[in-house]
Amino acid sequence: MTGNYIAHVRQAEHDQWLEHALEEHLRKVAGKAGAFSQTFNSKEWGYLAGLWHDLGKYRPAFQAHIKRKSGYQPDAHITSEDNPKTAHASTGAVYAEQKLGSWGLVLSYLIAGHHAGLPDYEYEKDDAKGRPLKEVLKEDEGLLAEARKQKIPEDILNGELPGTEPLGGPENLHLYLHLWIRMLFSCLVDADFLDTEHFMSPKKNEVRTSNIPLRNLLSPFNKHMESFQRKARNTNTKVNQVRAEILSTCREKAAGQTGIYTMTVPTGGGKTLSSLAFALEHASSHNKARIIYVIPYTSIIEQTANIFRDIFKPLGEKVLIEHHSNTEPDKEKNENSWSRLATQNWDAPLIVTTTVQLFESLYAARTSRCRKLHNLINSVIVLDESQLLPLEQLNPILHIIEALNKYYGVTFVMTTATPPGFKEYIDPFGARKLQGISSEEIIDSPENYYETLKRVHYTLPEDFNKAQSWDEIAEELLNKHDSVLAIVNTRKDARELWERMPKGSYHLSALMCAEHRSRVIEKIKERLESGNNEPTRVISTQLVEAGVDLDFPIVYRALAGLDSIVQAGGRCNREGKLEKGEVVVFIPPNAPPEGLLLKAAQTTKSLLHNFKGDIEAPDTFKRYFDNFCPGINHDKGDVLKKLQEGACEGRVQFRTAAKRFRMIDDKDTVTVFVRYGKGDALINSLSKGEPDRGLLRKLQRYTVTLYQYQSKAMMKRGDIEEIGKGFYAQSGSGIYDENRGLLVDIPDLTPVTTVI
Repeated sequence: MTGNYIAHVRQAEHDQWLEHALEEHLRKVAGKAGAFSQTFNSKEWGYLAGLWHDLGKYRPAFQAHIKRKSGYQPDAHITSEDNPKTAHASTGAVYAEQKLGSWGLVLSYLIAGHHAGLPDYEYEKDDAKGRPLKEVLKEDEGLLAEARKQKIPEDILNGELPGTEPLGGPENLHLYLHLWIRMLFSCLVDADFLDTEHFMSPKKNEVRTSNIPLRNLLSPFNKHMESFQRKARNTNTKVNQVRAEILSTCREKAAGQTGIYTMTVPTGGGKTLSSLAFALEHASSHNKARIIYVIPYTSIIEQTANIFRDIFKPLGEKVLIEHHSNTEPDKEKNENSWSRLATQNWDAPLIVTTTVQLFESLYAARTSRCRKLHNLINSVIVLDESQLLPLEQLNPILHIIEALNKYYGVTFVMTTATPPGFKEYIDPFGARKLQGISSEEIIDSPENYYETLKRVHYTLPEDFNKAQSWDEIAEELLNKHDSVLAIVNTRKDARELWERMPKGSYHLSALMCAEHRSRVIEKIKERLESGNNEPTRVISTQLVEAGVDLDFPIVYRALAGLDSIVQAGGRCNREGKLEKGEVVVFIPPNAPPEGLLLKAAQTTKSLLHNFKGDIEAPDTFKRYFDNFCPGINHDKGDVLKKLQEGACEGRVQFRTAAKRFRMIDDKDTVTVFVRYGKGDALINSLSKGEPDRGLLRKLQRYTVTLYQYQSKAMMKRGDIEEIGKGFYAQSGSGIYDENRGLLVDIPDLTPVTTVI
């Protein structure tokens, strides 16, 4: 027993107690945080944050608390003279502000939030949880006074003050301060977690590090592509020739400087592997730290990750991690598994994740989400299907892309078959409505490939004002085509049309859980590829439009946004086996729901009326997006306003901005666990005990999202029940259908987004 101040304590073998000295913890966290923040020229700031983050643990009240709670000294108590508060984070925050004045607020945000998350500076009307920093600094001065009475080493209290300015400099302080603080916060949080883990769980620390340099990934990738291209040369189709050219171009252009690149490639042009080739070559040329491959839909992320995992298999498991709502790092039943640990801070050469995970983390306040952000620095980020970035959050997204590229050495590759352009838009009154972004195109004259890879003919309605009934559409699908894919706008529409189709037709919608949809898609693929020419008729919502490798001779698409129509065309004659496939655009009996979907359909209708050009050409998409984007609020929650408006005075509303930045608006929805396949046993396990992180991850594959009004009606009927606080599940076996999924009697008024 040393009598020293302790940061942590743990019980080792033979009931031996080990102390983690507070002074040692502060110095090691300072060293790690300083090293992390050195990557963006902010070492002194990270170092001081680490040095002061746990000053509150010097307080006698906290020392008694940690000893009693751990069982180290069960009789340790807080006397009536001691402050009963056991919180420790605010103490260093108060000290930083007193020591550095207004600049100290930068460190105050980090230190005050290193457990609870980045705070708002002041209270908000929409009442984001947690005490604002302004109140913490005012109310907790007494806690600092208690700590200062203790024997704190002078060099800790008087560490070297920062001499570097925030990234962006004084002229851009209000624009980029929020990201700089969040990056410093990430450095502090990860350093604190890692040093604490090193003491509390040494085995985890041994497993955690990958030690595989990113440049080592090039060799197995090149071998895979050589084998892939040898097989392609044997068939020597036009599609394979174009894919080879695109791959070659990507390799050549990879020597370019760190920047923002677009990669415009028609559907079927092999952009997944070609974009990875660019990323690997670029990373090797510029000594980048890692590659983050970002995909819009969880429905396709697993198939992409499996392709990559197979390519890099010779390097072992510590190469790639998946991080999205359906990942199950707990399936190894080993809390020390590398995949589970690496997911926490993205310390891996290759990360495959979703747009939601990436961008919501970049605007997050929670420690668990922010922890990984410093590992984005000096990376290559591939944004697959960039046209699917949500328009109502586009300004915050483009702002963060620009900032990461400009100040943190991140190269972006934005892939698409339907280029949105992301051009700045200023309204007639001079207000900038869309930020826009400058980029360099990787593919020379991409319009040439659209002509070369043209695999489908588009048949447009003769009269865009004349709708067909579902009966008429079903009759046409049945009588004219043996194998056909029809894509509609809502789950209700999918059910209406499928119910008019013959037995054996397939149905796909988000009323089916992810596991169910995956199985049906596999059955459809097997049937299409069997060579038996079996009739294969599929009715689906738009969930098949991006990255699902289906290949139909003909595709029907209900009128929608032009990008959706052409993405649907990507499921037609995908491998170029026919001279031309056919995409038929039809007018369904009911218009898309009000909002962006209706506006997109109306813009398409206006553009395609008497249209004589090439629907798939990049110029056509430029015209479409130029007409579609004006009038949309591209920062729906005023996220940038909350982060930038008061930044020059140190007033940043981190928690409110995080609450408002949502790529999926789920405030009016309820997630329901369904009893499909293993879902039944998993629901029973959940209902018997406390929620377990691993169990909840597994249940993600067995969820359906409903609107509040639908869930309330189903609860009233007893179809679903609350099996724990905030957890809802299908109550019986009769309301989940093998074909249609969850049987919801009340129809959708608007479509539920499935990009999670």
